[in-house]
Amino acid sequence: MKQYNVGIIGATGMVGQRFATLLENHPWFNVKVLAASPRSAGQTYEQAAGSRWKMAVPMPEAMKDMVLLDATNDIEKIASMVDFCFCAVDMKKDEIKALEEAYAKAECPIVSNNSAHRFTPDVPMVVPEINPDHIEIIKAQRERLGTKRGFIAVKSNCSIQSYVPALHPLRKFGLKNVLACTYQAISGAGKNFETWPEMVDNLIPYIGGEEEKSEQEPLKVWGEIKGSEIVKATTPNITTQCLRVPVSDGHTAAVFVSFENKPSKEEILDLWKNFKGVPQELELPSAPKQFIHYFEENDRPQAKLDRNLEGGMAVSTGRLREDTQYDYKFVCLSHNTLRGAAGGGVLLAELLAAKGYFD
Repeated sequence: MKQYNVGIIGATGMVGQRFATLLENHPWFNVKVLAASPRSAGQTYEQAAGSRWKMAVPMPEAMKDMVLLDATNDIEKIASMVDFCFCAVDMKKDEIKALEEAYAKAECPIVSNNSAHRFTPDVPMVVPEINPDHIEIIKAQRERLGTKRGFIAVKSNCSIQSYVPALHPLRKFGLKNVLACTYQAISGAGKNFETWPEMVDNLIPYIGGEEEKSEQEPLKVWGEIKGSEIVKATTPNITTQCLRVPVSDGHTAAVFVSFENKPSKEEILDLWKNFKGVPQELELPSAPKQFIHYFEENDRPQAKLDRNLEGGMAVSTGRLREDTQYDYKFVCLSHNTLRGAAGGGVLLAELLAAKGYFD
C-alpha cells in the first residue's frame, strides 16, 4: 500500500494523544505534522503535552521533539506538508466547522473526530463496517467547496458505536423501536480520575447534547445518498438516556429493540457471529478480525475485561434475551477512545486510502 504523510490537528488533547499512539507504527500513515492552539505552537510536543499526557503508553519517541505548528494560522503550510490530516480540536462548533472547511479548501483532506460537521448534508459520517458507501458523497462535497483533493469526512459519536453495530445486521427484520441507555466512561469527556475526582463513587444522569446525538446520528449512518446530500433514514424510532459513570474507558449500552418481523435468538446470534464489513474484506490494518463478539456469560461484557478486545476495535455483546415490552434486550460495549474516537478515525482514513480518496 502507498505511504501517506499525515498531520494531527489538536495533537495535545486526549483524542489527539490517542491518534499519536495509534499512528506511531502505522504501516500506511507517517506523522509529519503536529498542530495545536496558538498557545502551544512553537513548543515541542513533549513540552506542550508532556505534563498533560494521559495515555497509558509513553509519548512516541519520534514525536517528542516535533515542533507544534499553529492549527489556525499555519493552514497553508500544514497543507503543503501532508496528504491529509486528522482533526481533534477543542473549539466552539462554528469555529471547528470554519477551520475544517479552511483545510479542505487548502486541498488538505480532513478526517475529523469532531461533531461539528456530522450533520452537514454532504459530509459523510462513517462507521466503516456499516456505511462505507457514504464516502461517495465526497464528489458532491468537492463540487460545493470548489476543491480537487480537499474534503471533510467524520466519524460518528462514540456512544452510538457501542449499540448501532449490533443493530445493523438485524435491519433485515425491520427495526421498529429502539431504546438505548448508555453508561459512558469519563474519558469521553476528555478526563481521567485525577482531573475529575468528583466522578469517583458517582454517577451523573446527564451528558449535554449526547441524547440528541445518540438518537439522530444512527439515522444518518443508515441514510442514503440522494443527489448531493445524505438523507437520513426514517426508521427505527430511537430513544436514549445517556449517563456518565465512574469508568475510565468503555461505553456500555443497555438496548431494547422491537421488530416488524421478530427473528429467533439463534438468527440474531448467527448474524452477529458472521457479520463482516468492507474493512474485514479489505483487511484494513486497524480492522478487527471479528467485528461483533458475543459473550455467553451472564456477567459479560464488562468494561474492565472486554474494552480492549481486538485492540479496542471490536464491539462486545451479551445478555441477549426476550423482553416483556420489546422483542429483545441485550448489552453492548465498545472502547470509546479507540473504536469510538481515534481508532474509528484511523479506520475511516484507511478506508479512504484504500479507495483512493487521498490520491
